[in-house]
Amino acid sequence: MANVPHLEFEHDIVEIQGQIDKLLDLADRKGIDVSAEVVVLREKLQLLEEQTYESLRPIEQVQVARHPLRPYTLDYVERVFTDWIEIHGDRAFRDDEAIVGGWARLAGRSVMLIGHQKGRDMKENLRRNFGMPHPEGYRKALRLMRQAEKFRRPVITLIDTPGAYPGIGAEERGQAEAIATNLREMARLRTPLVSVVIGEGGSGGALALGVTDRILMLEHSIYSVISPEGCAAILWRSAEHREKAAEALRLTSANLKDLGVCDQIVLEPPGGAHSDWDGAARNLGAALVRVLDELVLLPVDQLLTQRWAKYESIGAWREE
Repeated sequence: MANVPHLEFEHDIVEIQGQIDKLLDLADRKGIDVSAEVVVLREKLQLLEEQTYESLRPIEQVQVARHPLRPYTLDYVERVFTDWIEIHGDRAFRDDEAIVGGWARLAGRSVMLIGHQKGRDMKENLRRNFGMPHPEGYRKALRLMRQAEKFRRPVITLIDTPGAYPGIGAEERGQAEAIATNLREMARLRTPLVSVVIGEGGSGGALALGVTDRILMLEHSIYSVISPEGCAAILWRSAEHREKAAEALRLTSANLKDLGVCDQIVLEPPGGAHSDWDGAARNLGAALVRVLDELVLLPVDQLLTQRWAKYESIGAWREE
């Protein structure tokens, strides 16, 4: 994608991409055949991207998960789903645009899709509240989940938020109650539930869409009880220790797969999802189809039993 802001650790990648762009520009202006040189450089670029992204440190994973051109929920709607019909409002206060939701089809199957939505520029970010929902956003999400349960359709949630909005108005309207109600109701919703962390999975604001039968994470997404900056500010009294906090929080997809929180890691294209939206969408769509094909075959009571068992086992340990 053009005009992608580059991260510090991508310096060598940017350099090779610049060489490719210069050669292509020269070919356009001078009519010179540079195809052989471009092929060599592109092979070198792909190898470098693979090597770089295979060895990211946790704090670098955080940077990728927050990349401003990483695809958001509505970008995946365009590429993975069809027949999207957005539904608005919580039927109590207002429509919170930090969460979008509605009916869609995935490979011909009718599903309820719900996800956090950030903005691309300041105007849209103000409208979307930077992807940080108010309580009415979570109440809208729960309303849609119950509608899916009524019609016996699966629910897919796409998680990408720094956290629930902590403003005074949100707290006055019952932010904690709205999140807690979602946790309780999702645990007993009588229909298949799948969640995917596509970027940031921040605290209770993410968990309110995350109590599901299967938790998937994109390869370079993060899922944590607190941000590295917030953790560092509490433990070390300075956000400068965010790298140490990112290590300690074990917030990467690989960490959470090892801990049994994440059920499946969805691979991203070389260079991250922000470098190839279509490739990321293909991988996500294929993963969702496979998971839903498995879940829809289970009787509802068995689904609920397994869901409860999944969360009861998280965080358990045995002392020798």
